[in-house]
Amino acid sequence: MLFNSIGFIFVYLPIVFLGFFFLARRNQKLAAFWLAIASLFFYGWWNPKFVSLLLASICFNYGAGYLIGHGGSRAKAILVASVASNLVLLGVFKYANFFVSTLNSAGAQIGLLDIILPLGISFFTFTQIAFLVDVYRGIAKEYNFVHYLLFVTWFPHLIAGPVLHHKQMMPQFALASTYKPNVESIAVGLTFFSVGLFKKVYLADHFALFANPVFDSAAHGESPKLIAAWVGAVAYALQLYFDFSGYSDMAIGLSRMFNIKLPLNFDSPYKAASIIDFWRRWHMTLSKFLRDYLYVPLGGNRKGPVRRHFNLLATMLLGGLWHGAGWNFVLWGGLHGVFLIVNHGWRWLTRNKGETNNVVVHALCVLLTFTVVVVAWVPFRAESLHAALVLWNGMIGLNGVSLPESLAGRLPAEFGSFRFDGAFPGLPIITGEVLIWVPIGLGVIWVLPNSQQWLASYAPAWDVVKYRASAISWRPTRAFGVVAGLLFAASVVSFTRNSPFLYFQF
Repeated sequence: MLFNSIGFIFVYLPIVFLGFFFLARRNQKLAAFWLAIASLFFYGWWNPKFVSLLLASICFNYGAGYLIGHGGSRAKAILVASVASNLVLLGVFKYANFFVSTLNSAGAQIGLLDIILPLGISFFTFTQIAFLVDVYRGIAKEYNFVHYLLFVTWFPHLIAGPVLHHKQMMPQFALASTYKPNVESIAVGLTFFSVGLFKKVYLADHFALFANPVFDSAAHGESPKLIAAWVGAVAYALQLYFDFSGYSDMAIGLSRMFNIKLPLNFDSPYKAASIIDFWRRWHMTLSKFLRDYLYVPLGGNRKGPVRRHFNLLATMLLGGLWHGAGWNFVLWGGLHGVFLIVNHGWRWLTRNKGETNNVVVHALCVLLTFTVVVVAWVPFRAESLHAALVLWNGMIGLNGVSLPESLAGRLPAEFGSFRFDGAFPGLPIITGEVLIWVPIGLGVIWVLPNSQQWLASYAPAWDVVKYRASAISWRPTRAFGVVAGLLFAASVVSFTRNSPFLYFQF
């Protein structure tokens, strides 16, 4: 079930919302159970047979958490075994065919397995691994199965994050105020949801119209030229940005309607002035997970610069593989690992922590960071390593330069060697549409405040207290209600096709 669907917005959500607060007036435990069952229904709508897999994972990890908490000297062994079991489950469903294909490319002849990737398996697996480690560290304790079931299955985060920690969620479900309707929370939640829905339906899906033809052509043997290649890469960067930002806003908004605050997962990453800053802003809960449960245990920065760089590269390679079972994702992770190493090395050489009061220097740093991120998104989106290489060749001009026919009579004679046959077949550059939409997208990203800044006065998310309200901050007034209503209405009337969120596939 998609957040951006008529069935979810006008059927599922009202029933779950009204049922929760109706039951909460009589019994809070029953209301919590209602949310857990509703979340399982939400997950099962995609494919009911995988509900049993999700429940089996939940039961196993709940039991493992109990044993770790009461295991004494055996706790570490139980932790290692249970984490390994989770990784094996994830590996079978997500990576088995990847490894088989890799062996076949080396000469083996092994048949691919008939495996369907369960939706959200990476997210609910990592959430539970974090829980087991937190139990071992004495941070989390949960012996109420219904509470644990709700913690893992909470429908706003289940499919595409954020990666949750037990300490962030369960204390909120223990509060009596959670079970009482709150007009302010409902208004904040609906506003956040409406903004996220607009980002997804109006912005992300529109930029897909520019990105998909270019990447599809590379996958089918075409060689996009300079302009088309850059248009495709930038359009995909904007599509992914608004898609993931939209989902993150919608998840926060949905939770806030139920008086629950999710942690932030997205903080204007294209405003980052360095790759280090980018990874503090993009998929924030996954970045923190990789830092706390992989980078730090590997040694972090405690064992010298060489080991630190190795740990960074290893963490990003595995982070890339987490995003998808393919060498293109490994390459994407490796690129970001190298970018981080270079960024840390530059800061060491210049004795600079990445801070500057020079507006021009800051803007150039933001532009450079955005450019390398766009370049790295190419293998992330491309169907194969070969397709990514074709796009990269186009971006540096090796596939040639092809300009719109409308420019043929307006350029100096020196440009006569270029082919004026349109920037790319099927790509609406000739109409000028892309020249309008790309600046609009970049303007929204670089000029406007993000959602949590706009609503910072009302602390919409679990960790939003550090944000200062923007100059034009949201208030629960009729005027802002009209704005949110217009965004919502414009999005709903634009539902024309099935459009899953991009991070559903991870």
